[in-house]
Amino acid sequence: MTLIMAKAKRVGGSIMVTLPKHVVDLLGVREGDLVQLNVDLPRKDFFGALRGIGRFTEDDRAEHA
Repeated sequence: MTLIMAKAKRVGGSIMVTLPKHVVDLLGVREGDLVQLNVDLPRKDFFGALRGIGRFTEDDRAEHA
């Protein structure tokens, strides 16, 4: 099994993912071959997304109590 990350592109009404040449050569994939894919979307990293929001205060606690 070979793990790659590829960008999906819209082609007509479908989404297409292209296999890089080195993967095609490594696996011996030819045009017309049936291939099996396991599709996972990588987790998005939200590190720092709430930067600048500030600390909770006693007023915040009172509003949500």
